[in-house]
Amino acid sequence: MAKLKPWYQVVTPREDLRDNRPLDASEFAVHLDHIRTGRGTVSKDYTDPARFFERTFMTGSLQELASQVLRRLNGIQVETSAVFNMATQFGGGKTHALTTLFHLANHAEAAKDWKGVGSLLTKGQVSTVPKADVAVFVGTEFDAITGRKGEGEPTRMTPWGEIAWQLGGEPLFAKVAKHDAQGVAPAGDVIREMLPVGPTLILMDELMNYIARARKLGLRDQFYTFFQNLGEEARARNNLVVCVSLPQSIQSEMTPEDESDFVSLKKSCDRIGKPILMSADKEMSEIIRRRLFEWDTLSNDAKATVSAYAEWAADHAQELAGVDRDAIHEQFKACYPFHPSVISVFERKWQSLPRFQRTRGILRLLALWVAHNYQDEHRRNTNEPLITLGLAPLDNPMFRSALFEQLGSSELEIPVTTDVAGRVNESHSLKLDREASEAIKKSQLHRKVATTIFFESNGGQSQSRAEASLPEIKTDVCGPDINTADVDTVLEGLAGTCFYLQWERNRYRFGLAPNLNQVLVSRRGGVQGKAIEERICEQTEKVFRKNGTDACKFIEREFFPKRSNDVKEVPRITLVAMGIEHPAEDRTTLELMNSIVRDAGTSGRTFKSALLFAAADPAENVRDRAREVLAWEDVDDDEETKKRIDEAQFKLLARNLANARRDLDEAIFRAYKHLYLLGKDNKLRHIDLGNITSSAAGCLVEVYLQRLGSNGGLDEVVDSVPARKLPNYWPASMTEWSTKGVRNAFYSSPLLPRLINPDMIKRAIADGVSQGIIGYATKDASGRLKLEKLKEGLFDGDVEISDDVYILKGDEALKLKEPPRLAQLVVRPEHEVVKIGDQVSYTCSGLDQYGQSIGVGDVTWSATGGTITSPGLFTAGDHGGAFIVKALAGDAEALAELRVTSKDEPEPLPPPTGQQMLRWRGSVPTQKWMNFYTKVLSKLANTPGLKLEVSFEVPLDREQAPAKAAETRSGLKELGLEEGATLS
Repeated sequence: MAKLKPWYQVVTPREDLRDNRPLDASEFAVHLDHIRTGRGTVSKDYTDPARFFERTFMTGSLQELASQVLRRLNGIQVETSAVFNMATQFGGGKTHALTTLFHLANHAEAAKDWKGVGSLLTKGQVSTVPKADVAVFVGTEFDAITGRKGEGEPTRMTPWGEIAWQLGGEPLFAKVAKHDAQGVAPAGDVIREMLPVGPTLILMDELMNYIARARKLGLRDQFYTFFQNLGEEARARNNLVVCVSLPQSIQSEMTPEDESDFVSLKKSCDRIGKPILMSADKEMSEIIRRRLFEWDTLSNDAKATVSAYAEWAADHAQELAGVDRDAIHEQFKACYPFHPSVISVFERKWQSLPRFQRTRGILRLLALWVAHNYQDEHRRNTNEPLITLGLAPLDNPMFRSALFEQLGSSELEIPVTTDVAGRVNESHSLKLDREASEAIKKSQLHRKVATTIFFESNGGQSQSRAEASLPEIKTDVCGPDINTADVDTVLEGLAGTCFYLQWERNRYRFGLAPNLNQVLVSRRGGVQGKAIEERICEQTEKVFRKNGTDACKFIEREFFPKRSNDVKEVPRITLVAMGIEHPAEDRTTLELMNSIVRDAGTSGRTFKSALLFAAADPAENVRDRAREVLAWEDVDDDEETKKRIDEAQFKLLARNLANARRDLDEAIFRAYKHLYLLGKDNKLRHIDLGNITSSAAGCLVEVYLQRLGSNGGLDEVVDSVPARKLPNYWPASMTEWSTKGVRNAFYSSPLLPRLINPDMIKRAIADGVSQGIIGYATKDASGRLKLEKLKEGLFDGDVEISDDVYILKGDEALKLKEPPRLAQLVVRPEHEVVKIGDQVSYTCSGLDQYGQSIGVGDVTWSATGGTITSPGLFTAGDHGGAFIVKALAGDAEALAELRVTSKDEPEPLPPPTGQQMLRWRGSVPTQKWMNFYTKVLSKLANTPGLKLEVSFEVPLDREQAPAKAAETRSGLKELGLEEGATLS
């Protein structure tokens, strides 16, 4: 869609509005007598007839009235009337209609060239505008005590005297001079004599004002009589018209006497004349356009805007209020450059206000509205295609004053300036706009929504409707360039911030009473930092302890560790929630987590792979949310405060407290999106889960398991281990692997995935045994392996996790399944040196295929260099040399070496006595440190005199080196070791 042009580039306001000189209220209030006398204070918009007609829209009722008056003045009595009673509410256009008739009657044929007059002649089926004698009687201008006179003029004391003077000067006034002096209403012949014979027009306005004053002088009844007699005379002639304006109904400011007189006068008017309701509901927008803009017709740019907004409204009708898809295009077309809601809000709600001036009031407000928004500084800040309710200049004191005048009170001044459009640093809506997302900030959506709520909720309607519904707000504010979802966000911000905005069930209103937000502000400042930290810890623990699935129940939880021994050492996944004071990616946080992975108090940590750390994002302001909860709870605990609030606010308090608690939980949920766990390189691995919310899973732990599992693509945690994979995980140095060691490996080695449920290793072992992938064995008292199961059914519950229960690979298990048989002979001594003729006693023992002792049965001995008996006694021969002793039993044989020396050879040196030293020096990869301890050092640990020396060197970043050295020395000191770690 092409970019829509701003309204001020499509239509041009009147000159006075462009110059920011909108007419004041008195100028919009047309004063017929001032127009007649040509007072210099009256705008040319009213005294210049051509200009007046140029800016006057001929509504249906105005056309009806004017065309019938022209017919009567032309002498036509059919389809017309002699007396017209124009009924409308205050400011509803009745005086404007009288002014139209005044100019027509006074300018006769010259009026044909004015805009709209041709249509009046056509409608009235006449060809001329007759020149008529015109009299104007305005009740507010005529004083009942002093009467009226000009220089060189007689004093007129009564309405009939004034009318006669205006119609014919001295000659006609003379006809009723006595009646005027005595205050007696003329009748019959006297009235006929005081009236011209030609076309005559008598215009009467503000009669109730005159009657109220005349009542005290006893002239009220005489006026009724005169009016009745004048009407009868008008009905008897074919060129006399009397037009009188009356309120449409009894006004709230009328006294009981006024009300009685109003009823009497209206009955009289209805009896002798024709009532015309000067209503312009459907034509109000056209009246406004003619009065405020240099208006001709809709341009192509205007039509493009109308179409775009109408199509958008039709597409979103379900979200909006009162949108008729068939009529919406015409509504936007009729109201351009205003949004239809600008016009309709006055008709829907404001017209019921006692002081609201229907046409005059709207014109005055919109004139100020347009003039303000047309100024350069405002045009630079907005490019709105339509003038919407949200653009009302509530920050303009002149506009605000005119607005409150229509409301009948300025009591809302403080709510408006505080919440809607006060100074930038004081208005809540403007503050929220500055802090909002770019789209909301650019469109100033908080201010627009708040302004719209003000207009929709302060229209004088019944209290049950003194509100702005969510559909109404979206209808008034949104359009092709504004997302309706943003309005929900904005309303949430306003409801939680504004002091005078009341809301319940998506209905909003600005009122005079401060809401709970104002109470909250003072309470929020009194919340202590210690209480905030304690509440965060309490609530964080609740969030982390929640289990959304059965899998979550297997996860251990540890909270807010300060040192390594604060985290237990257990063979299962352990989730460690770091405190809010240890945020993610902070240096001290990483150092603490590394120390926990390395140690469990004074001992090295075995199950380091089991640890899963969760750290809070520092950008998520959990503290503010906790402060909010504590403040609301403080309000809720204050019984005196609760006594002062109404039922709606009481419900709101409960809702706000619940929302604040939920928001704190949500903030904690979003904050703990950073996970750390041991990577395959034996270093902490950081995983940022991105934006997470409570709607993603039943609990935070469930989110972690989902992301770390196969569904998240990481495979760091698993629900189970396939039996076929067990051989892949087998330690290279082991033949048999204890079941406890198997389980522990999934929590100690980062090369293996972490089992969510430790008992699932039983399932893997049982499946492996059933499939013949592994064997299940135990050891007897002598330490001999005994195969229990291989390729046999085994239940999970029957698998024992123990240091004394083992699994073996399938081929090794098969060996245990064969009965013991002699597989190896062992002859002792293996090496011997003797002299000629000496004897040596040999023994022979057997080992089975499992390396266990077994009987050998009969042994056949043979030897070289001497003789050997069946029991194994060897006698050396008579010559020296190297010889062999052989033992044979079944298919097994064993050999021993023998050296025979002569008598002349020196005695061999005795074998050295004492101890021998076992030494080794080499490098051990970090991932094999634990295996090195288990397989090598642990088997020597009980040997007296074992001496272990450790030498290490590690390259460090120069900036981190001093801190690492200090940490290392501290650790050595805790272990009671020398602290001589040095940097070079």
